[in-house]
Amino acid sequence: MKKAPIKKNIAKAPAAGIIYSIAASDLAGHMFKVTLTVKSPAAIGQVLSLPAWIPGSYMIREFSRNIVSIRAESEGKAVALAKLDKHSWQAAPCKGALTLEYDVYAWDLSVRAAHLDQNHGFFNGTSVFLRVLGQEAEPHEVHIVQPKDAACKTWRVATSLPELKAKRYGFGSYQAANYDELIDHPVEMGDFALATFKAHGVPHDIVVTGKVPNLDLDRLCRDLKAICETQIAFFEPKTKKAPMERYVFMTMAVGDGYGGLEHRASTALICARADLPTTASTSTEIGDGYLKFLGLCSHEYFHTWNVKRIKPAAFAPYNLQAESYSPLLWLFEGFTSYYDDLMLVRAGLIDEAAYFKLLGKTVNSVLRGSGRSKQSVADSSFDAWGKYYRQDENAPNAIVSYYTKGSLIALAFDLTIRSKTNGEKSLDDVMQALWQRYGRDFYKGKGEGKGRGVTPAEVEALFDEISGTRMKPFFERYIRGTDDVPLARLLAPFGVKYSDARKAEKASLDVNLGRDGNDAKLAQVHQGGGAHLAGLSAGDVLVAVDGLRVTGTNLDALLGRYAVGAKVAIHAFRRDELMTFTAVLQGDRVPGVSLTLLPAPKKTTGPKRPSAA
Repeated sequence: MKKAPIKKNIAKAPAAGIIYSIAASDLAGHMFKVTLTVKSPAAIGQVLSLPAWIPGSYMIREFSRNIVSIRAESEGKAVALAKLDKHSWQAAPCKGALTLEYDVYAWDLSVRAAHLDQNHGFFNGTSVFLRVLGQEAEPHEVHIVQPKDAACKTWRVATSLPELKAKRYGFGSYQAANYDELIDHPVEMGDFALATFKAHGVPHDIVVTGKVPNLDLDRLCRDLKAICETQIAFFEPKTKKAPMERYVFMTMAVGDGYGGLEHRASTALICARADLPTTASTSTEIGDGYLKFLGLCSHEYFHTWNVKRIKPAAFAPYNLQAESYSPLLWLFEGFTSYYDDLMLVRAGLIDEAAYFKLLGKTVNSVLRGSGRSKQSVADSSFDAWGKYYRQDENAPNAIVSYYTKGSLIALAFDLTIRSKTNGEKSLDDVMQALWQRYGRDFYKGKGEGKGRGVTPAEVEALFDEISGTRMKPFFERYIRGTDDVPLARLLAPFGVKYSDARKAEKASLDVNLGRDGNDAKLAQVHQGGGAHLAGLSAGDVLVAVDGLRVTGTNLDALLGRYAVGAKVAIHAFRRDELMTFTAVLQGDRVPGVSLTLLPAPKKTTGPKRPSAA
């Protein structure tokens, strides 16, 4: 049976040599249909490949597994496709233009892949656009087709992709200078809430998909404008020039969710709808949920400079088919995690007390896991592909987060530089130097993907230069080594009191419980704690302590009846086998660090207190 010719939904007379069309072909089946036309395929047979990972999320995800069917033709005749590996195909040689049509299953409700149903459509280019090997530097065009389903008549398009023939927020043709740019602009389609503000003259869109009753877009605009203008001025204090012509915050609001992924002129976010501000409230206070959302926006926006333009050498250019190892994620993620909350202070959204509360939570999360004594942040960065992004129940005992400890290292660098230069220099100067030397011109004049990334040696040399001293001992102890950052000592000269009020007198098994109905299921068992020494393991379900039933909510209350050092009998299920353990209760080892800004003395001879830090 002869197959019907592939239908092409492509704008007429395109200038690009690589042309895509993407249509939501089956909303209920979550299927995108993609058509790709290569005007001048390789004479020996064009090779095409889908990325194995998406920049910013360091894990091999094998997006090609979602390609359900694929076929090719040239001048109306079928062209054979040979599978080369799990994500690559080679088309047989053909004389004319090569056209492929393939279906992509899209049912991943995250910021990393693609999702499609009757409510909206979202995709990252890495999930849907095959790469034409050898022609990545050519101009690319994308035609986004409006779905035929009646439910989609009012849908709009949100993307930072430059328009070609499409109108802003409309279906139609968009363009990219090359493949790297193409996959760096995700697309959202649907009936979304939309608001726009300008930050130092640059339009910024806020797009919110999902049901959010009484969403306060005015407050979102006001608060995000303050964050964006603060960050633009941070990197370009003289010109206040943003590195993009337009920016889009794309947010998917759900019942319970959190995450973000940075792009060069946009970010994809997912959050709990309860975290978004409501017009029904007259309070001007920023609640914990909204503060978390603003911190997420601040984090992803800071990445516009730090990782999207200031890049590690290993990412310039990206190798999208295999792991790209770098020992510098502590700088690109950790430093971004330091500045995200700090920018909320500098933007005037929270005060110093609220900032120190957030900082205290970060300190406690780092000190909670014994993995920090076994893995350095440099190793954590390098091993992100196999460890950080593939965490299991033993993660707290085996790894350290380059996000959280990286942010504490950033604070330590900041305090150290301020002390050594008597307040004349700070970590701000390091970030601005990185921007001026490696980031500002990354996409200018040299051709895409040929920008200069920074090496570990250059990073260390820059810290020496800015601080005016040799920083190698710091790198050896806290970055390549596993020492805890001495925050109490570093903060003291700046009038910040560091205290740890952990409840050592409170009896504990030193475990974390997971969410499993009303069962007390052990999610994590901390090394050296009472549960570990008794023989309990992650996955065990506690049944009783000294004959009293344990639930998912009463364990602390039960243990509170005992003193530290007491022996208790514990019954627990491991799989379907009932087991008995004897545990010696230890003092609670959960850190209770708090930071307090002391009143400034009338006269000081020490280093200047950092502004809003």
